[in-house]
Amino acid sequence: MSNFEQFQLDFYQSNYTIDDQEEGCNSYGSDKNLCESKKNQTEKQPPAEAFVPSDMLLSPQSYTGQILQPTYSPNTLSQLGYADGFDEEPPLLEELGINFEHIWQKTLTVLNPMKPADGSIMNETDLTGPMVFCLALGATLLMAGKVHFGYVYGMSAIGCLAMHALLNLMSTSGVSHGCVASVLGYCLLPMVILSSCAVVFSLQGIPGTVLALFIIGWCSLSASKIFTSALAMEGQQLLIAYPCALLYGLFALLTVF
Repeated sequence: MSNFEQFQLDFYQSNYTIDDQEEGCNSYGSDKNLCESKKNQTEKQPPAEAFVPSDMLLSPQSYTGQILQPTYSPNTLSQLGYADGFDEEPPLLEELGINFEHIWQKTLTVLNPMKPADGSIMNETDLTGPMVFCLALGATLLMAGKVHFGYVYGMSAIGCLAMHALLNLMSTSGVSHGCVASVLGYCLLPMVILSSCAVVFSLQGIPGTVLALFIIGWCSLSASKIFTSALAMEGQQLLIAYPCALLYGLFALLTVF
């Protein structure tokens, strides 16, 4: 039993080293070529540090960020392309074509028919105000007990197409569908005032008829003034005001009756 334990110690505790391997290679002549090839392979192998990429080496600067919140230097942001990307992007309202200053100026131009219109501002395809005024007209008619949303949008679309064809025949420069819809929609604001009055009292009478005629003249005068200034059609305001009066007369009929 003692011999078996001594055999185990001798088996696990070995003093075998590379030097012994070299001595063994020198001692046996038959394996000399094999030992030389192993030595050459060992000498050709580069050190372990050669396999480590330069990016993985530790930098002398210490990491100052927090967990899940890494720190970025300005050079890193510029390399990623995010530094100048957000500064050069236009605001969201500008991308959508919504300019509150122009909307306010157009509204004031419609409310004051005697005020000269700015052609550069009016010749824009801004449909934010017209959609709001059409919705307000339908809402006030609904408050008066008249569900005419389909009539409002239907007559608006047909009126825009008819005015677009007429203005292209009368003007030399031409006009876009968006500009016609924008101008006619903004000039619908006085008609919203008329429909708001219909909520308070009935317009079926002489006072209501006079008020409706006044509103029709107001809308047509504002629309013709804007069209003449935007399309450079001086001297043709009355010719433009007549079809505009016919269009707004249909909205007045919806409001009164």
